[in-house]
Amino acid sequence: MKLTLNVTMQTTHEYRIGDLARLFGVTVRTLRYYEELGLLEPGERSESEHRRYPEKNIIYLRRIQQLKDYGLSLGEIGELFRLSREDRSGERVRRELAVKYREKLMEAQKRKESLDLYMADLAWHIEQLENVDDFFQCPGASCPACAFLDRCDMKLEPPAAKKGM
Repeated sequence: MKLTLNVTMQTTHEYRIGDLARLFGVTVRTLRYYEELGLLEPGERSESEHRRYPEKNIIYLRRIQQLKDYGLSLGEIGELFRLSREDRSGERVRRELAVKYREKLMEAQKRKESLDLYMADLAWHIEQLENVDDFFQCPGASCPACAFLDRCDMKLEPPAAKKGM
């Protein structure tokens, strides 16, 4: 009786640095920098001495782009990658990332509130411009009867009395 073993070779793709750069729309220098920061795993050198990057770097690069899109710095991303190497369960990374995302959400809400105020102010100014006769006569003689007097920051007010006079 003869035993035969079925061995399937699992092939993994390896990428040259230029190929990765083109795939992700970044420069080769950027990828080398990511490697210096520990964000990418360097590959083995081929017979021609060109570095080949393992396929798992595709996942790392997608994650880096996602985290950068959400406003995390490369330092923060590097810390998350370090945590993931220390805690293979991923729990620490998930908790830390939730904290970072909450911070980013609060920052975005503040920016939104500021933008909402800016947009409301612009809308008010548009309404004002569409209803005043002459922009360059404001402020002027028509100020006391102006419908926008309560909101106007250009209204005429008597100058403050000078001290000592």
